[in-house]
Amino acid sequence: MYQDYKNVETVKPGGLDLKDRLVGVQRVTKVTKGGRAFGFSAIVVVGDENGVVGHGLGKSKEVADAISKGVEDAKKNLVRIPLHKSTLPHEQLGKYGGARVFLLPASAGTGVIAGGPTRMVLEAVGVHDVLSKNQGSSNPHNMVKATFDALLKLRGADQIAKQRGITLEKLFNG
Repeated sequence: MYQDYKNVETVKPGGLDLKDRLVGVQRVTKVTKGGRAFGFSAIVVVGDENGVVGHGLGKSKEVADAISKGVEDAKKNLVRIPLHKSTLPHEQLGKYGGARVFLLPASAGTGVIAGGPTRMVLEAVGVHDVLSKNQGSSNPHNMVKATFDALLKLRGADQIAKQRGITLEKLFNG
């Protein structure tokens, strides 16, 4: 699922204290010759609020089943996101479909300034201070995926130093 990104560390759900957040539930309709068949789809975000997060989609005839399937799907797609104290290491733009999400690190005490699905993803990651702007589509599925796109592009200082083949001290002191 995340093969297009460099330096993405996938995580196994064992031993983690994961909290799930329901982003949205949609009632979907399939029209057949016998009438309408109703079902539900649920998009869910799970995270340990310490840098590990995943998202999933569940579909079922019942809302509760759709949510539980979404949680199971999210646990299969967990990734580690680099954090810097209580915020992000640098600003980043994420895109998916018509949705764009811009994430900007903020100073301590700012809080999570984000709307809807983006806020849920950032809280599940464990970011406490961040500014964000959603542009384009407000579709929750695409907003969650655009937020993940931005988070998966983030690189910590240790990753950058390792890629350049230098020490952390040399990275910051020039």
